[in-house]
Amino acid sequence: MPVNGRQVEQSPATIAATYLGRLVGGRGLRLGSRTSPMAIAQAHQVAGLLGSLVPGLAVSVSGIQTDADQWAGDLAALGGKGAFVKTIDRALLLGEIDAAVHCMKDVPGDVPLPAGLVFAAYLPREDIRDCLVFPLSSTMTTLADLPAGARIGTSSVRRKAQLGRHRPDLAVHRIRGNVNSRLLRLDAGDFDALVLARAGLARIGYAQRAAETFDTDMMCPAVGAGVIGIQCRTDDKGLLELLRLIDDADTRRHVEAERVMLHGLQGHCNSPIAGHCATTPDGQLALRGMVFTRDGGEFVHAMEWGPAGKPAELGAYLAGVLLRKGARDLIMGIPH
Repeated sequence: MPVNGRQVEQSPATIAATYLGRLVGGRGLRLGSRTSPMAIAQAHQVAGLLGSLVPGLAVSVSGIQTDADQWAGDLAALGGKGAFVKTIDRALLLGEIDAAVHCMKDVPGDVPLPAGLVFAAYLPREDIRDCLVFPLSSTMTTLADLPAGARIGTSSVRRKAQLGRHRPDLAVHRIRGNVNSRLLRLDAGDFDALVLARAGLARIGYAQRAAETFDTDMMCPAVGAGVIGIQCRTDDKGLLELLRLIDDADTRRHVEAERVMLHGLQGHCNSPIAGHCATTPDGQLALRGMVFTRDGGEFVHAMEWGPAGKPAELGAYLAGVLLRKGARDLIMGIPH
């Protein structure tokens, strides 16, 4: 805000008060998300944050059924992970909702965001690790406990490839549906174990179901793992300003580095690609990337460091390193 020719930074309370009227237009703030219990829980988490920032703000949550949620087949037939967000993007662009809440690992990185939309905020990153979950009746607790031929359920080609590196004797099967429905199938005996995200289990109140938790050397995370992003229209200036108050700067840098790397690799929905960025004790960014064959038998790996102020440059550089090591051949060797 200019005062006597100088730009003065406004306090959160001032921003909230200044933009509240034009933000909600007297009808409250409308958040949209997928309809799964996890997605709804994430949206209510965002609603709670905004409600505490602006006391009295009415925030509603709308569940939106996406094409991918209604499809039981291979996501590639719907165009990949983008099927999880296209319907929500449309609702946002049409003004049916004011902001969308997404798991960043479900937002495709190989295509640009739709024109007119922007991620205005990322919440602080949660647990990035994957874990094994066993049936309630099982006495097993680790990957090593599983016998050869055991049935493992996962929807992720990244997880399947990395399981193949360590336990090629296991039978890994695709499982679709939200986490709650997957747990029901597990407990009904359809699988001997599932691989799920620890953060996701915690969001729906099932953290206690996590058995063995894999470190990131064993199971490199998905790009955007553990991050909730809030998207809005670029022309909604009031909402942009308000959402920036809950934006975590470190998470934004990490997600930018990872997603620029992913974009540079130009994989597709069947490409097992993993990546993770973190800040080192001395303040640098450390970015790791991995690309696998479908069974994990071959992979390329790289890790690079860069200044905190240049996450995009680091992501682009690491993508180039991985491509020079043969990532393109691995990606092209897997059918779309």
